[in-house]
Amino acid sequence: MLHIYRQSILCICILYYVRILYICRQSILYIFILYYVRILYIYRQSILCIFILYYVRILYICRQSILYIFILYYVRILYIYRQSVLLELEKSTSASISVLSGHCLCYSNISSIDNTAYGRHVGAFLASVPSEALAATISAQGGGHVVAPNVSQSTIQGNITTISHHHHYHSTGNSATTEPTQEVGQTPMISQLKEWICSQHETVQEYNSLPGEDVLLTDRYTQLLIVEKHRQQEEREKEIRIRGPSFFGARTMEYKSTTVEQFFRPNDRGDVPKAVILQGNSGHGKSFTTQKIILDWASGSLYQDQFELILHLRCNELNHMFKEGAKKSVVDVVSCSEKCTPLVLKNLKDSPQKVLFIIDGFDELQFPVSEIHKSSVKDLSTPAPVEAILSALLKGSVLSECFLLVSTRPTASDKLSKLLKRPQRCTEILGFSEEGVRQYFKRFCKDEQVWNKALSSLKANETLFTSCFIPVICWIVCTVFKEQLQKNVEMTDGLETTTSIFVHFVSILLKHHCQGLGQPLPDLLRSLGQLAERGIREQQVLFEKESVLSTVSDPASVPFLCKFLLKERVEMKEMFSFMHLSFQEFFTALHYTSDQDEERVKELLRSIEQHEDRAHLLPIIQFLFGLSNVKVMQDLRKLKLKHNPSMQAQLKEWVIKLIENNEDSGKSDMMLFALHCLYELHEEEFVRRAMEAWGVMTFDSIPLTRTDCWVLLYCLQCCPTIRSLQLTDCNITAEKLRMLQPALSRCQELRR
Repeated sequence: MLHIYRQSILCICILYYVRILYICRQSILYIFILYYVRILYIYRQSILCIFILYYVRILYICRQSILYIFILYYVRILYIYRQSVLLELEKSTSASISVLSGHCLCYSNISSIDNTAYGRHVGAFLASVPSEALAATISAQGGGHVVAPNVSQSTIQGNITTISHHHHYHSTGNSATTEPTQEVGQTPMISQLKEWICSQHETVQEYNSLPGEDVLLTDRYTQLLIVEKHRQQEEREKEIRIRGPSFFGARTMEYKSTTVEQFFRPNDRGDVPKAVILQGNSGHGKSFTTQKIILDWASGSLYQDQFELILHLRCNELNHMFKEGAKKSVVDVVSCSEKCTPLVLKNLKDSPQKVLFIIDGFDELQFPVSEIHKSSVKDLSTPAPVEAILSALLKGSVLSECFLLVSTRPTASDKLSKLLKRPQRCTEILGFSEEGVRQYFKRFCKDEQVWNKALSSLKANETLFTSCFIPVICWIVCTVFKEQLQKNVEMTDGLETTTSIFVHFVSILLKHHCQGLGQPLPDLLRSLGQLAERGIREQQVLFEKESVLSTVSDPASVPFLCKFLLKERVEMKEMFSFMHLSFQEFFTALHYTSDQDEERVKELLRSIEQHEDRAHLLPIIQFLFGLSNVKVMQDLRKLKLKHNPSMQAQLKEWVIKLIENNEDSGKSDMMLFALHCLYELHEEEFVRRAMEAWGVMTFDSIPLTRTDCWVLLYCLQCCPTIRSLQLTDCNITAEKLRMLQPALSRCQELRR
């Protein structure tokens, strides 16, 4: 007999060899009965565990009043009340259980277990161990076995048999290879499917990959900054304008990030979202993220309890089906191969609530989903148009119990939200955090000396460092840096100027992220340039839809523009911006470059000379010098952009005058700006001529960054001799001095 009360608990222990350990946080009594049984049970609230009679294992837990009845020989009952009870584990608690040969125990709600079994078999059942159960260790000795399903982030030692309904790949550390294991309760078909998914998704092709030159996804994928917040106008404007470490710091402080593991958690009302929108601008890592999700599921590290099947649909492949015009059934469209069709059909019919559809690239669809009536798809096997099937899946008129994860650019997110079933969750990829940039360099370069040097060089260039929040930019910079540094070539000796990096970025997005443009490519770039120049002139970084439409005919299809919705009193309005102010400055410079009116550039240069409050125009002029580089102009011709033939001569004449007029004026900041312009131009013969006009180089009280030192080194090496170089209070460290050392011998006089 046992009488239990939440506070006062009376425990009666009967029979031979009774040992009682009474431990309680509040009022808890533990009774352990039978030969050589020792049990420690810990719980936050009132819990009473009674073990009666030989071979009896029963644990009954409840947060409220609990009645435990244990009757007769070989009885084992675990009763869980009020839905599926999740047993809470205290990280600090530990339990020790020793059982004689042949005894069986049921234990739960523990974070550290030392289970020693002698002789025959010891079965241990852990019910729904949550992620808080960190570092739980179960060890079986002396021929014993431990059966412990659903153990995550735990170390299991001994002769282990793992029984699960999900497929797992066992790997150690960051090992690139995985070996599938056949699990009890898992059909050979699902095992084959997961093996096939791993083989198809474990590698990626980069923009410059040769045929067969694949890269492991785990060698590139880095944690992205994902938020579940609609940013306000002031937040967006601030983020667009700031640069360098301040840019990353502001985003980290203002936005609470989320992860893919939390996509399908209940919302504040307790509702689990049936559809999740994953939005992000071009080149921000949406497709990489969806590929990583399905790979992690297939390898057993993600969504194991939530989804028995994940199906991946790429919208560019659906476009091909649409163009073919053939009708297909739902199962035919969603099956990854004919061999998997029976498995897919079985799961969709038997357990649709355990199926997740990942639809990647909704903004790339080339057919009108919203116009399809839901009644055109009646069941899973009847053929129907592809656009009708996709519409039915999104709206939930077919397979309404399935879950959806849809990626899209923000330009199509509002349209997608109107089509999707509810409840919904909207998330946004913002790119890399500062730590993400560091991790990406580390994964890409592998060699610690290489990635440390590359990252240190990057941080010295605020414009490039800030733009590396975009994964594609980060990839371009890493590719260039790795190649240069592995050749032991300093970045000053290559073409890798800020302008050249931006030109690479534009070329990649136009080639790989620009489908269905509504206007010819040269017209699009000129339109973007006009919009950017108007914004710079008015010092505006956010544009209303009407303003954008006056220059860009179809802004939703342009990968360089970001669209977002803002609440304005009782209405919503569409707003646009460039990815960052630096891109707006680049497109402004591109506009001046392609403009055949010679007076436009002259007017811009004169405004710098005549007005000291025009500092916001200096980055544009620096980009103009970079766009005047011979090799960069060749890249622009590939984009079918015309180049102002007289602009380079105008810029050269202007920078010579700038050097001559400011040499004795003490304006060190303008002289340093002139050096950066010469570096972006990267024309050795002209740089030599400009440096010869520079008799005494004086930099007073200007902290020189590593990039400044590279720029100075490049310009000094182009000149046979320099009469005097004065670096007063310029924060010249020993490292920076070593950087400048190869050219210091050219200086007749050096002052610090």
